[in-house]
Amino acid sequence: MNYKLLIINPGSTSTKVSLFENEKSLFEKSLFHDAPILLQYPHVNDQMPFRYQVILDMLKDEGVDPAEIDVYVGRGGSACTQPGGVTRIDQRLYDDTVAAVGGSEHPAKLGVMLAWKFAQEYNKPAYTLNPTNVDEYGDLARLTGIRGVYRVSHSHVLNQKAVAEAHAEKLGRRYGDCNFIVGHIDGGITVSAHDHGRMVDGNMGADGEGAFTPTRIGSVPVLALLDYIDSHSVEDVRLKCSRAGGFVSLFGTSDADTIHALVDQGDKKATLVWHTMIYQICKMIGEMSAVLCGQVDGILLTGGLMRFGDITEGIQRRCGWIAPITVYPGEMEQEALAWAVLKVLRGQATAMTYSGKNVWNGFEGVTF
Repeated sequence: MNYKLLIINPGSTSTKVSLFENEKSLFEKSLFHDAPILLQYPHVNDQMPFRYQVILDMLKDEGVDPAEIDVYVGRGGSACTQPGGVTRIDQRLYDDTVAAVGGSEHPAKLGVMLAWKFAQEYNKPAYTLNPTNVDEYGDLARLTGIRGVYRVSHSHVLNQKAVAEAHAEKLGRRYGDCNFIVGHIDGGITVSAHDHGRMVDGNMGADGEGAFTPTRIGSVPVLALLDYIDSHSVEDVRLKCSRAGGFVSLFGTSDADTIHALVDQGDKKATLVWHTMIYQICKMIGEMSAVLCGQVDGILLTGGLMRFGDITEGIQRRCGWIAPITVYPGEMEQEALAWAVLKVLRGQATAMTYSGKNVWNGFEGVTF
């Protein structure tokens, strides 16, 4: 049987849409959204009509009737933490995604919301795969120095796992037998440690942790941030964590091509900012190598910014001694979403039902 699957992948600076007929991609289109456009919407949820129209326009351009699509598949996030794998989108998952009960307001959540909207409109099923809140962390990765405040997994799980699995296959090995450090480097930047098929640690990219990015502030000293809040607001900081920090704060745009062109022209400010971002990514890779006790089979770099060779060169210079570095420019997210759901449709795999409960519910044998 032939299945047509629409893959919906909203990112912090783009909306990417693909139409698959079984394993074959019939088309893939991506529209870049500069930060000033998206910042017109006070809340991520407010982008829904805009992103929905973007998708309708893409389908119209390709001569595709949405009613002829069999399955809608969306990138996900922001609900309760979930196990890895395919999950069927239902009303509970949709509602928790809208409410961001998981605490992260990443645009990836719009993938679930848009897929559900199309599915309801055309009476078709909808699925998601490896949302940003897949949680495979151990206790050491969770605890902080504040009682009741814990780290959770907010990362580019979908692309990182897809790349790790593809690289393991390239090596003639199983993902579950390898240790990788995987960096997704784009509008958001996350670097994670993959220990024998489990993503055991990484930075909370949209929560103000790690390197600054085209749209995010990254890690900022707490007391300095408190001083900043004294003359601004908590909401201002929340916005800078996910959509208005990094290049947007420093230059007024999230367009990495614009900033890199300034670097090529020798602009001192742009050069400092660009190379600081690379420096901070390298620090994150070093942290994840310690998580894996130095037993690293490969450092895998992926995401849209890996089109810039100087990022690879900078990471190679500082981190090449840890493990071999392999670059996978762009993402493998569209294929991963389509092929995983195809297995479910063919009865080769089973989709999970969203539980509405977090994967982790406390430290074993320890109470704070």
